[in-house]
Amino acid sequence: MLSSLRFRLWLSYALLIVTALSVVTIVLFISLFRNPILYRQTTERLRAVHVVLQERLKEPNPPPFENLAERTAQTFKVRVILFSREHQILLDTSPNKKALSFPEGRRFLKNLPLMRDEDGTSWLYFIEKLPDGSFLMVATPRPSISILNIFSDEFIPIILIGGVIALLLSLILAYLISGWIATPLQKLVNAAGGMPSAQATPLEAAGPREVQELTRAFNSMMMRMQASQRSQREFVANVSHEMKTPLTSIQGFAQALLDGTADTKEAREKAAQVIYNEAGRMHRMALDLLDLAKLDAGTADLKMAPVQLRGLLNSIAEKFAPQSQRAGVTIEVDVPEALPPLIADGDRLAQVFTNLVDNALKFTPRGGVVTLQAFVNMDKMHIEVSDTGAGIPEEHLPHIFQRFYQADPSRKGGEAHGAGLGLAIAHEIVAAHGGRISVRNGAVPGATMEVVLPLAPPTVTQPLRKK
Repeated sequence: MLSSLRFRLWLSYALLIVTALSVVTIVLFISLFRNPILYRQTTERLRAVHVVLQERLKEPNPPPFENLAERTAQTFKVRVILFSREHQILLDTSPNKKALSFPEGRRFLKNLPLMRDEDGTSWLYFIEKLPDGSFLMVATPRPSISILNIFSDEFIPIILIGGVIALLLSLILAYLISGWIATPLQKLVNAAGGMPSAQATPLEAAGPREVQELTRAFNSMMMRMQASQRSQREFVANVSHEMKTPLTSIQGFAQALLDGTADTKEAREKAAQVIYNEAGRMHRMALDLLDLAKLDAGTADLKMAPVQLRGLLNSIAEKFAPQSQRAGVTIEVDVPEALPPLIADGDRLAQVFTNLVDNALKFTPRGGVVTLQAFVNMDKMHIEVSDTGAGIPEEHLPHIFQRFYQADPSRKGGEAHGAGLGLAIAHEIVAAHGGRISVRNGAVPGATMEVVLPLAPPTVTQPLRKK
């Protein structure tokens, strides 16, 4: 409890509040000490006497000023002094006391009309200019008052009433503010402690703006983690499924050889051929998985060098010439001769386009055409591999580069009958070059794979991108 964030926030606010109230208390006490209520009452009484004198002087037949001043001084127990325009004393109702000089002005920040006579006695006064230019001052000795009286009569009531109420309200407000900050953070802590969990749900953003941003960032991280977990589960399930089929075939035909079921030469050759083919399939899958593992870990480096894309695409077309002739499909290469070189890993790019052309051939019916095009737009190299097959259903386009994704059965062959790793590997290789790969259906039947690569990556040799 005492180590919780909410308590520490509340304690911090409480200390700040107590400190602020302490400073205000000290300032208030000093102010009351310098100008207590008795002094203010005395000053107001002097002002009232001054007003009475002025009103008597405005009467139609006022008595002589000397008599009026003496009577006023005796009645109100004050000292009345009249100064000339030159600030000389014209009348003083207490001539036997030490003279008071004309107050020439107040010192900076002095809010109490206080002056001293020649003996050092303090006087409170009120002075104002009369219509004839003279100055009328009413003064009285400053009343003596003890610090204890100030503290008990004026300070204690103010602090007890106002200070305690302010302190309580401030502490309650501090508690609410600390809860406003700490509660969503505590929810984040609890949610983080429960991760990883497939049942975790996004948290509601609450609290200050920074805490809300942190909550949104946590929700985003949680969703990515859950997606990664789903991907891992699907990956394991797909690998198990893909391995199960060839292993079952290998085990079955090996058993046939062992128990003599394959008792003819043709049967034994067929069993051996199936075992060989399925073992090769598993070997290719293992190599693909190894490639993906290196791509994910960022341990496979790209050997960056200038690549003549025209020669690379022509060599791939020549490699697939026998296969295209058997399928009755034409491969066309449309690449300008003046195409600038591309800084890339030639072997990895050959792996990408080999996979794309292989799929395009399998998806193109007899008499169709597979086209390889390349052109430069701004500082990007665009390479397109198009076929004239049936195309890809729109609902499958966003998932075509996912691992083990099985495409629509209407596109028989290729990734539909393979492990579904070729396009995923191609996607990772292109991304490692700082580029992107996409697929779209054209206006005419067929699909187009487009690879966009920068002409000059920022580094000459760089590791493959980590996911």
